[in-house]
Amino acid sequence: MKSVRDIPGSDSDTLGSWPCQSSGSGRPLPGALGLALTWAQGGTEDMGKSVPQRLGPLDIRKSVVGLATGAGAIYLLYKAIRAGIKCQPPLSTTSPICIARLAIERERHGRDSGELRRLLNSLESKQDEYTRSMILHSITRCVYLLEAEASACTADDIVLVASMLDDKENSVKIQALNTLKAFSGIRKFRLQIQEHSIKVLELISTIWDSELHIASLRLLNNLPLPDFAHPQLRRVMPALMEILQSDYILAQVQVVRLLSSLAQKNDLLYDILNCQVHSNFLNLFQATQPGSLLFEVLVFAERLSEGRNTPHYRAVKWHYNEQSLHEALFGDESRLADRLLALVIHPEEEVQIQACKVIVSLQCPKDVGLRPSLCQASRSYFNNRE
Repeated sequence: MKSVRDIPGSDSDTLGSWPCQSSGSGRPLPGALGLALTWAQGGTEDMGKSVPQRLGPLDIRKSVVGLATGAGAIYLLYKAIRAGIKCQPPLSTTSPICIARLAIERERHGRDSGELRRLLNSLESKQDEYTRSMILHSITRCVYLLEAEASACTADDIVLVASMLDDKENSVKIQALNTLKAFSGIRKFRLQIQEHSIKVLELISTIWDSELHIASLRLLNNLPLPDFAHPQLRRVMPALMEILQSDYILAQVQVVRLLSSLAQKNDLLYDILNCQVHSNFLNLFQATQPGSLLFEVLVFAERLSEGRNTPHYRAVKWHYNEQSLHEALFGDESRLADRLLALVIHPEEEVQIQACKVIVSLQCPKDVGLRPSLCQASRSYFNNRE
């Protein structure tokens, strides 16, 4: 039998000092095995306790390092935010945020930023296409946000912007139109900008570009068109009608708004009604059209119906060509009544109401016997439906 001295890894010196061996036989004294087991268990417990005792300082070091790293990151973030708040951009910047900041600063301190004047001055120098477009775009923003500075501009500034309508690049023309529209919101410039309406109409009729059409029509819709522009309007009427029958919703909405306004001019009503349209013109009244376009088309139809029923208009016997807008809407072969009845149950309430208004306007006046039955077919159709 092996003694404790033979156990691998045992401390023979320590065991040798134990009083657990006999003097002669070498056998362990009673209780020696118990003492040995007690020593082994004590050693194991010491080993188990030593691991956490060694890992404890490591955990503390990691916690301290993590805390220091987090604190450093928070401090750097604080410095970045503080620097961003304190940083004042140069006045030459043309971003929307900075222009808005200039407007706020002007309200606080009551002083001009000079940004709009600087942009107008830079527009006079020779620039490339992209730079000219960006300068005009920034001027437009400044006019909207820096109203006091815009009101301080002069007629020469409007002439400068309007001269960009002759630029060879469409992108520059579009930005110039947007800038003129912004200036048209200032009363003292409206008459001067009206003088360029003929040029704007020329752009619409000579350049087939949807974005340019939208910018031009938005400007015209923002201005009362002068009487001297009516001859030019007659010449561009076919182009306006083509835009209305295009597939670009934004341009269609803008052009039908303009036509609705022109339909209230007695000397232009016949030119509109006699304008040639496509055979599928009534597709504009389909319920599948966007609600915004449907509403504007119905307003247009109502004004045309009311205009042709006025005593002034009915005093003349007008002649229309077979493919005219009048025949498409109010002719004996027109199916406008069908489209209107379908729109009475349209999901959008304003479309429903406007469709009803058109139906009412189509009813013949009381003195229908004094003139040809221009709306007899429509009246009989509605009566049969009732």
